[in-house]
Amino acid sequence: MNAQPAASLFIGGRPVEGEGGALPVLYPYTGEEIASLREASAGQVAEACRVAARAQPAWAALAPAERGRVLSRAAAIIRERNEELSRLETLDTGKPIQETLVADWESGAQALEFFGGLAASITGQMIPLGRDWAYTRREPLGVCAGIGAWNYPSQIACWKAAPALVMGNAMVFKPSEETPLGALKLAEILLEAGLPAGIFNVVQGRAEVGAALATDPNVDKVSLTGSVPTGRKVYAAAAEGMRHVTMELGGKSPLIVFDDANPEHAVSAAMLANFYSSGQICSNGTRVFLQEGIRDAFLDRLAERVRNVRMGDPLDPATTHGPIINPAQAGKIRAAIASGLEQGARLLCGGPGEGAFIPPTVFTDASDEMTITRDEIFGPVMTTLGFHDEEEVITRANATGFGLAAGVFTQDLTRAHRVIAQLQAGTCWINSYNLTPVEMPFGAVKQSGLGRENSAAAIEHYSQLKSVYVGMGGVDAPY
Repeated sequence: MNAQPAASLFIGGRPVEGEGGALPVLYPYTGEEIASLREASAGQVAEACRVAARAQPAWAALAPAERGRVLSRAAAIIRERNEELSRLETLDTGKPIQETLVADWESGAQALEFFGGLAASITGQMIPLGRDWAYTRREPLGVCAGIGAWNYPSQIACWKAAPALVMGNAMVFKPSEETPLGALKLAEILLEAGLPAGIFNVVQGRAEVGAALATDPNVDKVSLTGSVPTGRKVYAAAAEGMRHVTMELGGKSPLIVFDDANPEHAVSAAMLANFYSSGQICSNGTRVFLQEGIRDAFLDRLAERVRNVRMGDPLDPATTHGPIINPAQAGKIRAAIASGLEQGARLLCGGPGEGAFIPPTVFTDASDEMTITRDEIFGPVMTTLGFHDEEEVITRANATGFGLAAGVFTQDLTRAHRVIAQLQAGTCWINSYNLTPVEMPFGAVKQSGLGRENSAAAIEHYSQLKSVYVGMGGVDAPY
């Protein structure tokens, strides 16, 4: 189970050992230490940002298609090594190998491939003004700081790096201290693919390192994936320097199932929206609203299918439900389950579990006021709520400060589009859930964040527009 990297950091195109505190990496399944890293010191964070700032102009000066080819080569390398990388992702996160083989590094490769192919098509606009004219140029921001989360560490690193790099920016990336290994592999792969030294750097550490990164004078943009409380702090820190920001934060998303929905498909989506990655996904549809006519059939079928979930060794291809990332997070989830029971919700299946595992847990007979309905749990806990009609469920679904995602299941597509248009969420699904193709923008409204990742829309958040007026004649003045 040894996953020790060459060094803890990656700065200026080479592994560098951290000078800060110890950062043990534990395999969530057993608690075994699989690597021992060190945090970056304040001086090393500053050095990584200086190195990035020095390297960035030459990278930006390349033709966009050249930058795109580097990203495309990196995507090909990832796919060639997917099995090896997926095993590392499982050791780092505890997620079943069944998941990581198809959903983690592969998603990252798709992002690199998409933005690599998009590179040559990113252009400005010519604006005719009669005799004179104007044009726009889309230019890089400079140095982008990326701060990742522990649930999809390698995917998030690629999602942030791909649009940043293709636009000619440099990046300093800090992965979560819980899952620090994938970003180091990405740095090696990008260098092998032809990325110049210093354009993608990795620093490790806890909140203090993230704060130093977000406030470094060489940083022009901060992109964070994390919780709402962390997002508020990072956003405020970045604002001091008038830095650009992208915030992809938490959620308590509604999944609305109408009477006419296909019950089997709706149950499938609800399970994926609550139990995939052991429920540790920010966009999960954890408030499942069931219309009265489908409620009983839905719950009966859900209880049957939950029995098919297999908890166990994440490296066993038959395992479909892995451990929680660490004991502290498991404790928070168990406290939420206890709160649901204390406040009168009924447990359909699951419960607190034992050790590193919490089984798929479903509450029924819940109300909108309960803590399990209002607060993000970030674990395999589904709360089901009944509803009567469309107007009622829209009001209740929107009665939250979160606004990351939402889903609707119905065979009436007119109603589906009508309801989706009224839901206050940045990313929505109709008769599906949690599919996030790179071609589609992903992001939030309200307290769940701002900015967009993926798709051509992400380019706007990793670049700035310069306007140029061109005078084609003389200049008149009133004096």
